[in-house]
Amino acid sequence: MENSVRDIVLQYFAPENINSVVVAGNRAIVTLQNVPEDKEKAAKLSDEILKLDGIGKANVIFTAAKDAPSLQQEPNMWQVNGVKKIYAVASGKGGVGKSTTAVNLALALASLGKKVALFDADIYGPSIPTMLGYENEPAVSLDGQTFEPFRASGITSMSIGSLIDRDTPVIWRGPKACGAIEQLLTEVNWGDTDIMILDMPPGTGDIQISISQRLKLDGAIIVSTPQDIALIDAVKGVNMFRKVNVPILGIVENMSYYICPKCGNRDEIFGHAGAAETADRLGVRFLGEIPLHYSIRTHSDDGRPIVAAEPESPYAKAYIEIARKLV
Repeated sequence: MENSVRDIVLQYFAPENINSVVVAGNRAIVTLQNVPEDKEKAAKLSDEILKLDGIGKANVIFTAAKDAPSLQQEPNMWQVNGVKKIYAVASGKGGVGKSTTAVNLALALASLGKKVALFDADIYGPSIPTMLGYENEPAVSLDGQTFEPFRASGITSMSIGSLIDRDTPVIWRGPKACGAIEQLLTEVNWGDTDIMILDMPPGTGDIQISISQRLKLDGAIIVSTPQDIALIDAVKGVNMFRKVNVPILGIVENMSYYICPKCGNRDEIFGHAGAAETADRLGVRFLGEIPLHYSIRTHSDDGRPIVAAEPESPYAKAYIEIARKLV
């Protein structure tokens, strides 16, 4: 089926302009590169693809050129002392449970014996202080120049949310936001850390590109729900990291299914296996499924995420199994 879609794309664009062609279920996703966005041509292409048997949805995505100046490596790299590896947890869009996944993966890695740090780079929507229970604690500096990280549930952590009131919006343009992230990230006494989990802002904009260029990221984990609109954005996230030469560690399908506590029936509310199929088509690893359950939500709100609060629960074990794959 992908070859049939590709043949149609070649009627509209040159081979070098095709970044990827993905068919997942009844959905076709075409990602183009090094070509100006053309909505009229994209609409005609979508209409042609929809004529294929078995294709019910078609999306055409235009990405920046691979050699675009904005994606070139920038010289002044951020130095995070004491940290051996940095893994970014990212999503193409908000609302897919990226931060919940990031904090529970950090705790899961710690449960496997790793020294773990968690940095909240989601500067416009910092939630890690709430999830780890230090929301009302002030940041501490012993020398007036560097911060001491917060310690909670066996990991160290820092967030811009610790420096501003929770009801105060961060109204900063990209350069100022990146400057704040750099300052906070590099001026924390992280100590000896095996793995830092970086909770990225959602999307693929200026802040995400700057972080990817200025930090030596050892890999990216993409979080998505099974629904179509989230998977479209997950593909964008994968392609963004590829363009800045960050390895893709894999895709996590969050809110994958729901088990009724009364009858035990499994309900795939947002669809199912879409992330696994997308990972397969993109040639990246599928790391696992995280179920939708109220315990995951309530423990995060209470400041003690599910991996710390109920480590033997099947929901915590889902995160731990993904952490094993990362290790």
